[in-house]
Amino acid sequence: MAQIIIKNLRKEFGAFTAVQSSSFTIEDGEFFMLLGPSGCGKTTTLRMIAGLELPTSGEIYIDGAEVSQKPASQRDIAFVFQMFALYPHMNVRKNISYPLVSQGMPSAQVRAKVAEVAEILGITALLDKPVSGLSGGDRQRVALGRAIVRDPSCFLMDEPLGALDAEFREHMALELRALHDRMGATTVYVTHDQLEAMQMGDKIVVMNHGVVEQFGKPQDIYDWPATTFVAKFIGSPAMNLLEFNDMAGNGATSVRLHDTAIEVPEILTGTNGQLTFGVRPEHVHLDDAAGYRGRIVASEYLGTTQIITLDTQLGAVKARIKADVAVRIGDTTGLRFDSRSISLFGANGHALVSKANQKVLNHG
Repeated sequence: MAQIIIKNLRKEFGAFTAVQSSSFTIEDGEFFMLLGPSGCGKTTTLRMIAGLELPTSGEIYIDGAEVSQKPASQRDIAFVFQMFALYPHMNVRKNISYPLVSQGMPSAQVRAKVAEVAEILGITALLDKPVSGLSGGDRQRVALGRAIVRDPSCFLMDEPLGALDAEFREHMALELRALHDRMGATTVYVTHDQLEAMQMGDKIVVMNHGVVEQFGKPQDIYDWPATTFVAKFIGSPAMNLLEFNDMAGNGATSVRLHDTAIEVPEILTGTNGQLTFGVRPEHVHLDDAAGYRGRIVASEYLGTTQIITLDTQLGAVKARIKADVAVRIGDTTGLRFDSRSISLFGANGHALVSKANQKVLNHG
């Protein structure tokens, strides 16, 4: 197990900057997610932690040792790739045992370690089978086995479930999390799938264009996004974002949406001009007595709930309500918002810090 500290990490490829001054800490034993869209810098960050890329500047500490310029072989890490990276001419046993054999471990110890890992992963019956004939899920287990057998201080995983179909992906995600919990090793996991990150991670870093937009616990990031990018990227449907002009002074507890006063958490970082009002669909309620109004334009049935889309004076708003609530397309209704769950963002896209979310946003 190991703590990993990233300080002002930067990576340039010629004129292109892939990672810009990233800083965060991965605690010993955490399952840590690097999340963001394609090209955001998450895989480059992981490869720098692994030693497969050397940073342009910045520091990387693994278990207290500064390793930013050390090769991968000196970092006591195991890397699991998206496409498995198995040796097709070897059977399962030889693939798993390869790291130990290459280190010169005695044969009896190798056999014992391989048997132990195969038992953990439920692939004992596959040990003598060629990897070329295995399913995607079994090949992923073999790749994990080859990483686990070395007892590294941390595991680095680059979208390891990306090649699997959706149903089996969900199953393997649960298995991976359970395996992590049994072993207690630090795990750093790259994904573009926000549901996967929320389901599996103890902490999440959200990246965009090489910048760390926010990091923290999944629930905190969901409840209190630090930027409008995080608000849009996390959640399905995403947070409703309505742009308007108003003054949000220090200590204010309300704003005006199209001449309707809306209660918000107390604002500690004031601003004047363009603001963005953010609220999750589950915190929007249809209430005919409410002053802010919208016309129902769509309804999406999801079993126990339905997603209602409303056209309002400031743009579209989605509300997640119970499935048995009767709505009619074309009707106009009032919208009531859970005041304690509202986010406000300034013109730069950053959240205006309130007492409700100050501690959370300071993590980013």
